Formats: sequence, structure tokens, C-alpha cells
Amino acid sequence: MRYRTTTPADEPGLHALWAAAFPDAATVAALWNRAPGRHGRTFAAEDGAGRLVSALHYQPRPIRSATGRVQRVGCVGGVATHPDARGQGHVRHLLAAAVDAMTADECAWSLLFTATPRVYEGAGWRSFGAPGWSGPLAGRAPHAGAAAVRPATRADLPALRALRDGFDAVRPLTTVRGADDWEHRVPVWYAAPARILVAEDHAASGHAGPVAPASAQAPPGAAPSGTPAGFAVLRHPAPRQAELAEIALAPGREADAAGALLSAAALHARAAGATTATVRLPADAAIVAALPRFLADPVPAPTHYGMARPLLAPAHDVLATVTAPTAFHWYADSF
Repeated sequence: MRYRTTTPADEPGLHALWAAAFPDAATVAALWNRAPGRHGRTFAAEDGAGRLVSALHYQPRPIRSATGRVQRVGCVGGVATHPDARGQGHVRHLLAAAVDAMTADECAWSLLFTATPRVYEGAGWRSFGAPGWSGPLAGRAPHAGAAAVRPATRADLPALRALRDGFDAVRPLTTVRGADDWEHRVPVWYAAPARILVAEDHAASGHAGPVAPASAQAPPGAAPSGTPAGFAVLRHPAPRQAELAEIALAPGREADAAGALLSAAALHARAAGATTATVRLPADAAIVAALPRFLADPVPAPTHYGMARPLLAPAHDVLATVTAPTAFHWYADSF
């Protein structure tokens, strides 16, 4: 068995390996294909026949720390082993190589998300939790407030970016998104049937309005008609299931925007055939207060998929970041 970094000639083998391991292999490959320096940061196990049987990659990402300082973090993803090569320690070898490379790449620490934490614990990663709730979808009336909600269009991109930057300004564990993230990463992770809902504040102009019905569609490329008060992302991870995966709220408008967005999300989710839902959002006061507008009986459902490993940063600094009360990592920043 040979362990090495990949070359452009390995791309068909990597794509085949990911296709055998992931239901969303096309998404994994699409994002990896755009990653700068990807081959030098992708590690693979090659058998005697020249077949890639195991692989993983890391990508440095700018992530906010507990103090608000932006750190270079080695984000590990694409971890896959062919079914007939599992249980042979390939991932352990690849993780060791990745740790050395991330340290040389001046990454302060490493981040990954997994449903199989035991694979990584022996290599120094430790799990941390994230808030969440689940339950049946709410059937409440539309939110009566100053914010009206509609599906986002590409014309909303500058407003969405500004809302995201403002909401995350001091939020630990969030990624500092650049133009390429908004142009390519966000559309990949939030492709249809997911949708981004925008809340517009018409109070200043005296044109307050109700939540847009689930059937309403803004015309392609339509210009925003009010001041953006927030946005939320509604996903459908499984049949008859919905998930709120991201939110951003404008300062001073948190309560009204959260209520409007969660009410509208429930209407859209029901129109798509969902009956149950999960919420993967931070436990901010405005979000928690608005939960009954999306879930009829919100039940806490925290997750422990996140794992962190110190590299150059002290372990206590990394722990402070991933366990901070307001810490959160958005789905569209997956790797």
C-alpha cells in the first residue's frame, strides 16, 4: 500500500471513490474541484493495482475564534474508504499525513464533521456539540409584523452577504465568507429544492405587509423592494422532512425578522409536503422565541458531529471557540 498526495491524473479515481461512499458525491467533487492547491492537500492510499482505496483532503478556511480573531483552520473533508478496503487503518495513516501538512501550512487547529467520531478520536480530534431542535411542523397563521418574506434572487446577493457578515461579526466558529464562497459554495450547498427566504422591512416606508404565501415567487432577477431584515435557508434533507440550516438577522430587527422567517419557512415546508422538521441554528434569544412558529412542539435535539484538534493553537483556545455559547458553523461552509 502506498500513501501519497494526489495528482491531476488521480481525479477520476477520486471521483469514483467518493461516488461509492457519499450520496452527495457530486457536491463533494464540485467543491473540491474549485479548491486552490487541492492536490497537495489531498491524501490517498493506493493499492498494488494502482487503485485509490482511501482518501481525504483538507482546505484552510478563515474561521473566527472565541475572541473574534480570524484564524487559519485546516478543515478536513472528503474522507472515504472503498468498502472492500475498510478496517485496515488507511484513514489513520492519511490523518497523520494531513496533521503534518496542516501544521506546516500554519493552521492553528483542525475542524471536521462526522457521524463516526471514534475513527478520529485516536488521532487527537475531540467532539463538541451544537444546538438543535426537532418536532412536527407548526401550522400557525402567518407572522403579523413589519417584515414581509419572499424567496431570494441573485439580486439579493449583496444584501445576503452584508447580513451574514453583520450577524457573524463576533460569532465564534463561523467562516469569513469571500466572494467566491457566495458565488459558488453557497449555491452548491443550497441548490433546489432548498431555498433562501429573505425578510424585508417595509416599516420605514409605511408599507408593512404579511408574510408572502408559500406559492409566491419573486420574478428572476427582481430587485429588492425593501430594507433586508434577515434571511433563512430551508432545506429538505429527506422526504416529508424540512430543516432550517442558516439564518442571519439585522441588528435591532432580530425578533420581528426571526418570527417572519420561521413562519414563512413553515408555510413553504408544508407546501413542499413536509410534516416534521429540524432546526440547526444557534440558540440566540430571538431564534429560540420564534421556534414555535416553525415547530409545533420544539424538542431539543443537539448534535455532536463537530470535532476539533489543536495544531499550533493552545488546546484551551480551541476548546473556548467550539464551546462558546454563541458558536455556530453554517451548513454552506461545509467541506
